[in-house]
Amino acid sequence: MKGLVTVFGGSGFVGGQIIRALARRGHRIRVAVRRPNLAYRLRMLGDVGQIEIVQANIRMPASIDRALDGAEACVNAVAVIHESGRQRFQSLHVMGARNIAEGAAARGIGRFVHISALGASPDAHSKYGRTKAAGDAAVREALPAATIVRPSIVFGQDDHFFNRFAALAGFTPALPLIGGGHTRFQPVFVADVARAVANALDLPEAAGQTYELGGPGVHSFRELMDLMLAETRRRRILLPIPFPLAAPLGWAGDALLAVRGVFGFLPEPPITSDQIAMLRDDSVVAPGAKGLADLGVAPTAMEPIIPTYLYRYRKGGQYAGLLAPEEASA
Repeated sequence: MKGLVTVFGGSGFVGGQIIRALARRGHRIRVAVRRPNLAYRLRMLGDVGQIEIVQANIRMPASIDRALDGAEACVNAVAVIHESGRQRFQSLHVMGARNIAEGAAARGIGRFVHISALGASPDAHSKYGRTKAAGDAAVREALPAATIVRPSIVFGQDDHFFNRFAALAGFTPALPLIGGGHTRFQPVFVADVARAVANALDLPEAAGQTYELGGPGVHSFRELMDLMLAETRRRRILLPIPFPLAAPLGWAGDALLAVRGVFGFLPEPPITSDQIAMLRDDSVVAPGAKGLADLGVAPTAMEPIIPTYLYRYRKGGQYAGLLAPEEASA
């Protein structure tokens, strides 16, 4: 069995697929998470004894050091899509990333992959994008040989994009197109991101490089909503909303997050103010940037993949094909 890789944030959507990819290559894996009791299923992604779950808080360097003990490589997949409670962009994307990189550098761990986001920039409209860029800079400062990967929106069975809007379309007659739906994305399959990360750990030439990960097609937000509605067989109004008029939607989402932070049982908001700001910036691979191909990965198209999990949002779910056409769409 290959050497030990410590993965921070392994219980997340992308992190779980990274663990699966590393396990298939024979690595021993230590998954460092805040709540080990919620990550027990990750052990089933590998052979008996191959995957270890440990507690770690990336705000605390001592717990990071324990999680890195004996590791030959490290992956940081920690991220949040909105702030809630003590889970703040600055503390996780910047301070946490710096703590992990400094811990890896102190232990002489040179093979390090940091998961960022496409569009991360000091000039990004969103706090998410700005803190992701600051985290990248902190990692580079602490560990110049680190590999940084920046995916566009990531799709797959448990994604936070298509699933969210498909669920929203299940009970609302209209879906908002913030900014008119013109924002461009280059969706990338989660398994492709995982393979890229695993390959980056094995390729010496990946050290110190930044890779922008996007799928084979560029789509506007409106086009992605049309695709989602077609797959879920829903008829919904797509309502263009200019950015200034979208502000109340973000405020409502922020308020719901604040209440959810107190009571805990409320659902996540459909959108927040910062996510509206994110829609002001395209998420597309820059011309000439290193990407999936440079990491030996052929990009997977959305069209064959999203029907395999969006079917559950159809009226009748997996049995939608047994319904009459007029019953199957609503």
